[in-house]
Parts: sequence; structure tokens; C-alpha cells
Amino acid sequence: MKGKLSLHYDEGSDYLEIFAGTPSPNHGEEIPDKRGVTIFKDNKTNEVVGIGILGFKKRSVDFNEIELELPIDINLSAVEIE
Repeated sequence: MKGKLSLHYDEGSDYLEIFAGTPSPNHGEEIPDKRGVTIFKDNKTNEVVGIGILGFKKRSVDFNEIELELPIDINLSAVEIE
């Protein structure tokens, strides 16, 4: 997937959204064993286009080094720097 990476954090609800690529109609599916984590999939291709994490600050103790166990694989091998 080529395109921009969009991040949005809402401090009031402690919710982080990360979307990759060109925005397109999508739907969210909450991950049953990862309460508060939602995967967003493109409506046409069913490809994962984003992730939402409720309680982001609570899940990350140190903002200098954030590690979260995500229920998806992220492939950065195709990343191009222009």
C-alpha cells in the first residue's frame, strides 16, 4: 500500500487512530481478545487500512518508547522515502 500515514489522537477519550493510504469507505471490527482495539477494513477490498486503540495512554507507560502488541502484521519493506 502506497500513500500517506495519518495519525489522530483524541486526548479526551484517550483514543488513537492510525490510517494508511488514501482514505476510502471502511468499516471497523473490534478484536475480541484485544478489548478496545478496532481494525478498520476497506469496504471493497477488505484490506486492513487502519487501527483504533482505546485507552492508548493507559496501554503505554513510557512515551519515549511505546510498544503495543497489535493484532495485525505491518510490512514496512515497501516504504519509500521521497
